[in-house]
Amino acid sequence: MGISQRTQPEAIEQLAQNIFADEAAEIDTVLAFEIPRTRAFMHLDTVFTQVDIDKFTVHPGILDTLRIFELTGKGRAEIHTREVSGSLAEVLARYLKLDSVQLIRCGGESEIAAEREQWNDGSNTLCIAPGVVVVYDRNYVTNQILEESGLHVLMMPSSELSRGRGGPRCMSMPLQRDAVRR
Repeated sequence: MGISQRTQPEAIEQLAQNIFADEAAEIDTVLAFEIPRTRAFMHLDTVFTQVDIDKFTVHPGILDTLRIFELTGKGRAEIHTREVSGSLAEVLARYLKLDSVQLIRCGGESEIAAEREQWNDGSNTLCIAPGVVVVYDRNYVTNQILEESGLHVLMMPSSELSRGRGGPRCMSMPLQRDAVRR
């Protein structure tokens, strides 16, 4: 979950507490990612989205400022919170129990492309199945990198949609999905 301009730490703690109190819940750890509190990064999915079991899109502008917190407390009266050390890739691999993860930078290595495509929600991808994403067609640098990373990229016209601010993930309804099998 993201700690951002619109999501306060107390809300994340309350949600974690509700999850941990549910005996049927299988979740025993919540990660909270603190991103810069700026309008450009309103929600976590505007700068960071899982697009496959081991792949994530990320806006490079958050990498040097990101703080990650672990919340635990299943079966306890109180939630325990601690800051997690390591790079974003290291933390994700550790908690997902993977050897490594790939961070796919919005705009690639170009700072100009990263800023331009972030403005058009280049990191805000809608993953409809592991490795299958819906993206805006106007983010051609990021989309090419996604394809080169082995993802199936479904591009949709976005000249008007992107003007409303919000990427494909932001503008989707919640989906009920079958469990992902590795």
